[in-house]
Amino acid sequence: MPIPPTINHYPDGTASVLRKPVVFTSLRFYQRSDVLYQLTRIFCKHYLPTRGDRTVDQMVQAARSVKQNIAEGCSDGQTSTESELKLLGIARGSNAELLEDYKDYLKMNGKQEWFGNNIRFERLHEFCKEHSMYEDYSSILPKMNDEELSNMAICLCHQIDSALTKYIERRDREFTTEGGIRERMTAARLGQRETQKETIARHEKTIEELRRENALLQDKIDSMRKTDKPDKPDNPESPELPDNP
Repeated sequence: MPIPPTINHYPDGTASVLRKPVVFTSLRFYQRSDVLYQLTRIFCKHYLPTRGDRTVDQMVQAARSVKQNIAEGCSDGQTSTESELKLLGIARGSNAELLEDYKDYLKMNGKQEWFGNNIRFERLHEFCKEHSMYEDYSSILPKMNDEELSNMAICLCHQIDSALTKYIERRDREFTTEGGIRERMTAARLGQRETQKETIARHEKTIEELRRENALLQDKIDSMRKTDKPDKPDNPESPELPDNP
């Protein structure tokens, strides 16, 4: 049975059909995708021919696709889970394409791909694991050779893929259990009606309590007036007038 979607509200209490916005720039896999894009531009500029090789354009476009589709997917996700999942899937596919390009470069140029117990791999893996902002990489990327840049790119691709896969799965589960925009629209509207009914009921209760308090106060006022009013004799007599002198 579907779980009712979590409905957000505006400050005035109005229900919203929009999902809570995702600040994609705070996502570590997006931050790493930005590093990967900048790294790829540097790598292609220094180690691939500037003309006559489509690989340069393909690698730069693939790296850009990862970053841009994450940004667009997370933004679209506020209104459409379908669009979000589609764009994030494209980002993941572009990331896999770029990963293969770097692996192919190492093979074709007799360079080593670092694995497992390789001390350089361990250091590289730990650095990429602990750092996700481009500012942490900007000073070292220009100093790295093609083998080092390729292995760093491969490491970033693996980390992006792992995080992106988990994120897509979480979003998929939310969609499966809560539904999409139509379900949110229905739930928001029903929730808004319920809120209006609750507000009306609360106001009616307050009015009834004020009426009761007003009646009690009126009774007290009437009682005080009766107490303060002087008693009159039942058979009042005319006062005696003094005799004329």
